[in-house]
Amino acid sequence: MTTARERLISLEDTPYYHCISRCVRRAWLCGDDPYTGKSFEHRRQWVLDRMRTLSGIFAIEICAYAIMSNHYHVVLHVSSDQANAWSDIEVAERWMRLYKGHLLVDRYLAGERMSNAERFAVSDLIETWRKRLFDISWFMRCMNEHLAQRANGEDKCRGRFWEGRFKSQALLDDAALLTCMSYVDLNPVRAGMSETPEDSDFTSIQERILTWKTGSETSKTNLRVFVGSNDAKATSGIPFSLEDYLELVDWTGRSIRDDKKGAIPQSLMPIMQRLGVDPQSWLVSINQYNQHYFSVLGVLDKVREFARVQGKAWCRGQGFCGQTYRLGPA
Repeated sequence: MTTARERLISLEDTPYYHCISRCVRRAWLCGDDPYTGKSFEHRRQWVLDRMRTLSGIFAIEICAYAIMSNHYHVVLHVSSDQANAWSDIEVAERWMRLYKGHLLVDRYLAGERMSNAERFAVSDLIETWRKRLFDISWFMRCMNEHLAQRANGEDKCRGRFWEGRFKSQALLDDAALLTCMSYVDLNPVRAGMSETPEDSDFTSIQERILTWKTGSETSKTNLRVFVGSNDAKATSGIPFSLEDYLELVDWTGRSIRDDKKGAIPQSLMPIMQRLGVDPQSWLVSINQYNQHYFSVLGVLDKVREFARVQGKAWCRGQGFCGQTYRLGPA
């Protein structure tokens, strides 16, 4: 039986989630379809543009993304405190960038006189919108409905475009987050689509590298910032150094591409120790990520607690989590 989404997503346990959406049957999201000879490469920009739009509306930041031929990955951070701090007017304006408003809300925004009952109705409606604006299911719904409509319109067909509901994976700690981000960023390298991370088009790692090289303070996709650097200006973000992350992903990508395990460089050992990751399991974690990790990823005691909250005795992948993160975070 399919697990209810509210049991898979628990903001009390973690604000970080890895989501995947895959096209149904042989439908092509992007790239060249070898069966028909058609190119759908332009659709990658559709996905990226929509992601950029939604990250500017929702209280949800993007940590990593990779747009592949028949699916896409996105790692999200939910900022519920940010949404709760928005004024009613800001919530209404953000929501109405996606959907039509409501007659009562239109009157409220116009400053018209309203009865107490009408004001209560407006308040309830805006609170509903507020909750949706930091809801991962609504974020993914706004992504996938929009893309399906555009693709079906271009293909002149009707019916299902996506395989089913999106898959989500809870990332319970920093080590889990960095492992998942690295896996997502290196998807094109693993698939043989690119040689290096900087050559991986339509990925967050390429966007981060370009932003870093140009010295720009912000990225186009509202990527969640790294705050581990000495010159980091943000106070909230990924508690890690961008330079360390780029070095880690670069070495991992080269090892995957050359199919060489090798020894982890001494410069990366402090990173592994700080994250509490077993160095010998790191490359296996990235190469075989989707074979070992399922609905949850993190240190074993947190995974067990997450399972307990879900009403389960255990979670799939629990054994490999214990092997990879047995050191515990520093």
